[in-house]
Amino acid sequence: MKQKLIVGLGNPGNSYYKTRHNAGFLIVDYLLQKYGFEKKTIKFNAEIFITKINNVKVIFLKPLTYMNLSGEALNKTMSFFKIDKKDILVIHDDKDLDVAVFRFKNKGSSGGHNGLKNIISHLGSEEFKRIKVGVGKPINNIKIIDWVLMKLKDEEINLIINNFKLREIVIEDFISETDINKIMNKFN
Repeated sequence: MKQKLIVGLGNPGNSYYKTRHNAGFLIVDYLLQKYGFEKKTIKFNAEIFITKINNVKVIFLKPLTYMNLSGEALNKTMSFFKIDKKDILVIHDDKDLDVAVFRFKNKGSSGGHNGLKNIISHLGSEEFKRIKVGVGKPINNIKIIDWVLMKLKDEEINLIINNFKLREIVIEDFISETDINKIMNKFN
């Protein structure tokens, strides 16, 4: 059976809930509400949710390693489930995009994102798909670390979810292995 791994990046715990850095968790939580899941486990220092979408086994992963060590949980999960890099989609925050602006990328550098740096290090490759979730640029000379750990306003969260709903077909396209260029054109 085909398998896909969808990874939401974020930090565990209530103190990080709804922060800008947890935009990946936010989207995965929305997808879990939409699709449901058959099994949930905590393994490899991550929350793992397993479901089927269009007859494909889909594993949703929320690393509990904190953002900067996300690659550890991802790598162990990939190995356990024997998932190829081409079947991974990472959803993460991006401070260089306005709030609720999304970008789908087939590959690329970390762009200074420490969670992506760690994933690239563990995978030994920049070639994995990702959805960037815009969380806005720091304002008033706020340091980047303080900005990404700042809570999103409820209206920003609603805007992110509502804008994602307009593009969520990308998840089913990814699962059904639609041509990557078509996905990028449709999503972006």
